[in-house]
Amino acid sequence: RWLPALRRRCDVVGKRLSGTGLAAEGRVLRAVLYVYHSRLLRHRPYLALQQVEQCLKRLWKMNLLGCIETLAGLIPKKDTSQAHAECLVPSQPMLETVALKVLGGCKLILRLLDCCCKAFLLSIKHLCSQEFILLNTVASGLLSRLWFVIQYRCVLQSLMSLYGVLSTSLHLVSETQQMPYIKGFTFPSDIGNFLGVNISSEVKKQKARMLTTKKSTSWLKKLFPTMPEAVSEVGKKRNFATCTTAVKKCSILCPMDIGEPVL
Repeated sequence: RWLPALRRRCDVVGKRLSGTGLAAEGRVLRAVLYVYHSRLLRHRPYLALQQVEQCLKRLWKMNLLGCIETLAGLIPKKDTSQAHAECLVPSQPMLETVALKVLGGCKLILRLLDCCCKAFLLSIKHLCSQEFILLNTVASGLLSRLWFVIQYRCVLQSLMSLYGVLSTSLHLVSETQQMPYIKGFTFPSDIGNFLGVNISSEVKKQKARMLTTKKSTSWLKKLFPTMPEAVSEVGKKRNFATCTTAVKKCSILCPMDIGEPVL
């Protein structure tokens, strides 16, 4: 009964970890750090960005996604409808390895969210003081997107639910055949107690801190003053008129459709 649930949880976590959002934000973060490496070695937002990049690097180095995909490949795809039917199940060493990596991944993601929040607040603080405007603008947008990608895709929540099914599976397999692999460590039955924080309250607290930060758009208004509505409407009409005339000229010069093959 628990094999289909374990396979579904593995598939969900695999899809959320293999999404393009985390990888894309990580590449942008590495590019920003590379560009500003020689100029901002002592700058506090730059050092905070380095901590975020270190957490991301450790998350990819631990190969959590590959380990979960290996476990999903060991689970038989055909559901056994009979109550006492025999089937191959993952061994206790495999389940212990994946469970230990899931625990470490949850700890790393918690640390990553905390580093994102602190670096975002630092970049906004230096942005308000008009210091390194370009870097802090890019950093604040990058950090907010990274934090939102992790929360929107529910990466941490899916890992916690996977560990719940893994804990049940590990208990059943160890009762069937004792093959302990990781010694000197007791796997917690409740991952919330192991992490030591309430995930929902911690996320709400970080979100409140990021949203209630002092607005940093005062210097933007000085650089780019807002246009009156009348002027903007005139500009829109002019742009629309020029676009229509260009389309008419193009239709006169090129009567055939561009998509049609030319013999």
